[in-house]
Order: sequence, then C-alpha cells, then structure tokens
Amino acid sequence: MDFKRHINEAILLSLGVLCASVGLKGFLLPNGFLDGGAMGVSLLLEIITHVELSIFIVLVNLPFIIIGARQISVHFAIKSALAILLLAVCVHIIEVPVVTQDKLLIAVFGGLLLGAGIGFAIRSGAVIDGSEVLAIYLSRRTTLTVGDAITIFNVIIFAISAFFVSIETAMYSLLTYFSASKMADFLINGVEEYIGVTIISEQAAAIKDQITNHLGRGVTVYKSDSGFGTSGLNPKDRNILFCVVTRLEVSKLIAEIEIIDSKAFIVQHSIRDTKGGMIKKRPLH
Repeated sequence: MDFKRHINEAILLSLGVLCASVGLKGFLLPNGFLDGGAMGVSLLLEIITHVELSIFIVLVNLPFIIIGARQISVHFAIKSALAILLLAVCVHIIEVPVVTQDKLLIAVFGGLLLGAGIGFAIRSGAVIDGSEVLAIYLSRRTTLTVGDAITIFNVIIFAISAFFVSIETAMYSLLTYFSASKMADFLINGVEEYIGVTIISEQAAAIKDQITNHLGRGVTVYKSDSGFGTSGLNPKDRNILFCVVTRLEVSKLIAEIEIIDSKAFIVQHSIRDTKGGMIKKRPLH
C-alpha cells in the first residue's frame, strides 16, 4: 500500500512540475508576466536582474522550506525541496515554444498551467511554491489568517511589479494569479464541493429514515441532552443529525427535510475535502 501511495505521489509531483514548467517557459517567462507567491517573486527578480529564473526558484523558496521543516515536518520539507529542485532543472533545461503573444491568453492559460502544477504538487504532499508555508507560519505567530497572509504577500508583489515593470503588467499578472489559484483549488478540492448539513428537529427519526432510505445518504447521529432555541430552554434529550452531500444535492435534501418538519433548524458547513465514510450515494433497492 505504501509503495502504491509513493508511486501515485511521484506521478502527481511529476505532472505538477511538468505543468508548471510549460506554463512558465511557454507563456509567462517569454512575455514578462508574473504570478503571486514565491514564484511571482522569482519571476520579478528575473525580470529586474536578467539572471536565470531557475536560480531564483531555488533561492526564493529556500527560506520557506526551512520554515516548513520547523512548522510542518522534515519529511514535507525534503519532498518539497526535491520538487523545487526538479522544477528549477526543468525550467533550465526544457525548451518550450512560445504559444501565443496575446496578453489575455498568456495570463489565463499561463496561470492555469502554473496553478495545475501547484495543485498536483500539493496533492502529492509537497509544494513548488513556498508562500503558503510562510502564510501558515505567520498565522501561527500573528492574528492574521492564512488567507490574509497570502493576500498581503501578493499585494506587495504586485505593487512592486507595478513600480519596477509597469502597471499593465501588474494588472495582467493579477489575472494570472487568479487563474492559477482557481485551478489549484479545483485540483486540490476536486470537482465536487461537499457540504456538511446539521439538522436539529423533533422529527429526527423520520428525517433520518428519509435521508438513508430515500436519498441513499449516510447519517451520523449525535446525542444532545438540552438546548436553547425559539421555544426557550429545552431540557429534553434529542438526536442531532449530520450528513454530507454534494453542493448540487443540498436543495433536494432541504426540500425533503421541510416536507417532514418545516421548522427544522438546518445548518450548512462548507467542507474542503472528505475521506472514508459513505460519501457517494449508495444504490437504493
């Protein structure tokens, strides 16, 4: 099982490095476009100094790898270091013809390829852009969230690029960053977005039966000994239901619940990923 997992991780990491290399050499680098994160810093330094990009890919990410070894794990840091070295070698060696001169296409498709590279790498358990490691570090040391830290980091990059390169390049580079982040999110979280639904109702048994026997979904039952709601303090024991469905199935689930209990308290939670359990709909007999 471990051998198979290592093979899968190696394939994903290789795909990530390949996609990122094509995005850089075929789209962004020949046209002086930037991205966010550590890769954006590397591209900006290459434009300013005209030194080989592969050198900056290693140097810029090196501090983030050290932080990753301390904040996450040494195994993660070693795997990420190998991925970044491989990316630097590929960027230095691989020759990719310039695909297009259209700035919009460069920004969009260059970002998509780079985002695919980042997404595949993260799915393999490594990173080829260390800025998220820095964001995790800052979130643990300050009041900033990971998202806030990444946003501030990228705002600084694009502001510097507007000053040293041009405002137009900074604007197109922002579009590149959005394309890359959306593609990375898509590959990391998958095509199906899962929603966790918590249901509090006096008709919990009937709702559970409807979800399991008619919708074909799994349900977890929590025991509650009291609560406070619209009717005031309720000291009675009750069951609280929790199930996970795809985003497209939420409306159907809520409609079925409301048929049984129109006053049921329903809370939806966004879920980034799931593993195990009965996530897929089982066949109904």
